[in-house]
Amino acid sequence: MARSLKSAYTNPTVRTGGFNFSAPDLTKYPPRSPRARLGGFAHFPRLIDKARATVAGTNGDYHYNCPVDAHFWEFTGLKPAAFLKEIKSGKGDGELLAHVLAHARPRRTGSEIAAWSTWFESRAPSAVGGREFFNGIHQKNAPHREDISTWFDWLELDDFVTFGGKA
Repeated sequence: MARSLKSAYTNPTVRTGGFNFSAPDLTKYPPRSPRARLGGFAHFPRLIDKARATVAGTNGDYHYNCPVDAHFWEFTGLKPAAFLKEIKSGKGDGELLAHVLAHARPRRTGSEIAAWSTWFESRAPSAVGGREFFNGIHQKNAPHREDISTWFDWLELDDFVTFGGKA
């Protein structure tokens, strides 16, 4: 039986077995949206989820240090293997952010982080191979959707469809 929005809000249903942020199981739930930000960095919470799941062996089809992650490494100057050591030490999101801010080279200002995140969120496929890949998955998952134009749009759509959503 479908619940009304008001009923769902005033009498929420308790869900068990939800997302475990310290060791996410990406075979059951997608990582956080690439639009989620931590310290102003777009994609950073998603990268953390993928790293933690990789350490836990529950990353499923998600890949730590993928080409999307490479943009974060390039901007911060951090190395993926060194960051994975920080993940393995059990640090929380705030501690990981502090690590990034302390070790980024060059050091980044808040306005630089905001500008980079805005650019990153608006990135669309540019290389022919990337456009073909993007368009192929878009065609498979939601050919009627005209609002899928950036990599972040594409990632969110792919996450949604992968976990049973109908686009």
